Amino acid sequence: MLKRLTGAGAARASAIVLLRAYLRLTIGTTRWTFDIHPDAYPLLTGQGEQSVLVAFWHETLALTPALLWWSIARNPTLRPHVLISRNRDGRLIADIIAPWGAGTIAGSTDRKGKDKGGAAALRQLLALIRSGDPVVITPDGPRGPRRQVEQGAIGLARLSGAPIVPVGGWCASWRLGGWDRMMLPLPFGRGRIVCGAPIAVTREDQDTARANLTGALDAAMHAAAPAPARAAQQLWAGLATLLAPALTLLLHRRLARGKEIRGRQRERMGLTTQPRPPGKLVWLHAASVGETLSILPVIAELLAQNASLHVLVTTATVTAATLLEQRLADIKGGTRVIHQFIPLDVPRWIDRFLRRWRPDAAALTESELWPNLIEACHRQRIPLALLNARLSDRARAGWGRVPGLAARMLGRFAWIAARSDRDAARFRTLGAERIDTPGDLKNAAPPLPADPTTLAHVRALLAHRPVWLAAATHAGEEEEIAKAARQIRTRYPTLLTVIVPRHPERGPAIAEGLDNAPRRAAGQEPGPEDSFWICDTLGELGLFYQAVPIVFIGNSLPGPGRRGGHNPLEPARFGATLATGPLTENFLDAFTRLGNAVHIVPDADALAKWVETMLADPARRTEAGQQAASATHAASTLPNRLATRLLALMDAC
Repeated sequence: MLKRLTGAGAARASAIVLLRAYLRLTIGTTRWTFDIHPDAYPLLTGQGEQSVLVAFWHETLALTPALLWWSIARNPTLRPHVLISRNRDGRLIADIIAPWGAGTIAGSTDRKGKDKGGAAALRQLLALIRSGDPVVITPDGPRGPRRQVEQGAIGLARLSGAPIVPVGGWCASWRLGGWDRMMLPLPFGRGRIVCGAPIAVTREDQDTARANLTGALDAAMHAAAPAPARAAQQLWAGLATLLAPALTLLLHRRLARGKEIRGRQRERMGLTTQPRPPGKLVWLHAASVGETLSILPVIAELLAQNASLHVLVTTATVTAATLLEQRLADIKGGTRVIHQFIPLDVPRWIDRFLRRWRPDAAALTESELWPNLIEACHRQRIPLALLNARLSDRARAGWGRVPGLAARMLGRFAWIAARSDRDAARFRTLGAERIDTPGDLKNAAPPLPADPTTLAHVRALLAHRPVWLAAATHAGEEEEIAKAARQIRTRYPTLLTVIVPRHPERGPAIAEGLDNAPRRAAGQEPGPEDSFWICDTLGELGLFYQAVPIVFIGNSLPGPGRRGGHNPLEPARFGATLATGPLTENFLDAFTRLGNAVHIVPDADALAKWVETMLADPARRTEAGQQAASATHAASTLPNRLATRLLALMDAC
């Protein structure tokens, strides 16, 4: 194709003008998506400690300006060079791309004793690489065979020590009829550039090195081409967009039910009047109370390590927002923390949120996997991590029904810090690669706080009667707890059952169902005739874990909407004797760690029998509590290490 345009004089000049104008139009009007491996990003933007070889298959040569523009836009001082052949085609290419900030080196591998300028080009390329300039090569050029790496590319990488970044490209295009079936872009289409992990070429067998590079380039091409995963992502985004009006109505219903805060429900659509503070900003998202508690030590470490940093924290629930506000008063630098409610996973709402806050790095927590949010962060070049990552078998099976979407989503994370080897294995089955297991943040959490004066008052209030605690209960469990309590009262008539619901707004309904039991949120305390006390306040579990030595952990009895239990380490730290229902999968490692210190009760009858045993045998109760406490040594350095990794992620962007 190019030979027809490589004549001399006016014809050649016209060809250059036409091709240059055409590429400007097509590449400039193409809507590009860049998928850059985190390890390749600093190399492609001149921020690495060494230069880089950027490798395309020859068929994507016409797409090279898109990546050049992307790199130079992020570092205008870059001076990339493209290795071209020393024939007429190569010279034409050099003239076409000359205005776009890239130099050229002419030469290719010498063959059959014929000098193609390879040796001279090699010397120039080594000099450029040593000076820090990136070099673009086509390992199968200039004449093929197609998609077969020639020895010159491997030799250059070995001699220079520069890593190779494999690049794949795709766009709406015509395929030309030459040996390489070169892509000729079409205007106003879509395109994608994928840059894989850098490859270091050592003194390994040359055939092995060529095979590795061939595989990496083919993988990048496959990733760049349209795939079912992208179709699934687009379908997800389209459905969310169509559902946006219904979601707006849902927010109004949630507001009426007290699940949103009046005046702040628009934050769920990415709207806010709060300004972004100047300087660096890290965004952490924690869905509910448990996740918020787990990241509080990380927030404290972030603020301590960077005195000018601001931290944006988003939650999905009002209770988590209230808890965060309470706990920030105890964190040095807490005034540099901003809270917002997370937007629902509608592309337009997420984009609006990200444009407002422009975080320098972001971290989601545990199992918060929202495809549109993750895709938007990737599109806007916001490096993303997943903290304390957990994935149940149920969730893994769900994502397994859309494996391409799951792999695409998990591939967007710069790194994933799993809470356990079991969770890491589940993530890997869905395609996660950059994942490790530093530990569970919930193991590193400090003991839940309690006001000393209030604790002394509650202890005095409960001192002269048998008492037990049902903590973090969910809808439907209170009926089972009441059934157990009535059985126990046949032997202990003055028994008091303290119920702390996971969601305090359920307090009035629970109290009404239990003969209008007193409610702590209403300022009421139990009298001698009261069988139940509903403690529907927020952030006081630490108070009751210290005041009541017998604790049942909720969200664990079989029933609709209940699964997985709650964190048993929180009461264990205070030496409480513990029981749980059989549903413990959300904290399986923590329950395994506590072992026989936690008693499993399948139903109300078994729960009543266990409470009676603990009330009747204080020595046994104390021994079980001490066994639980001894298993809760905190992994105190984990928040520090995760904060350091997040700050490094921010600095690398």
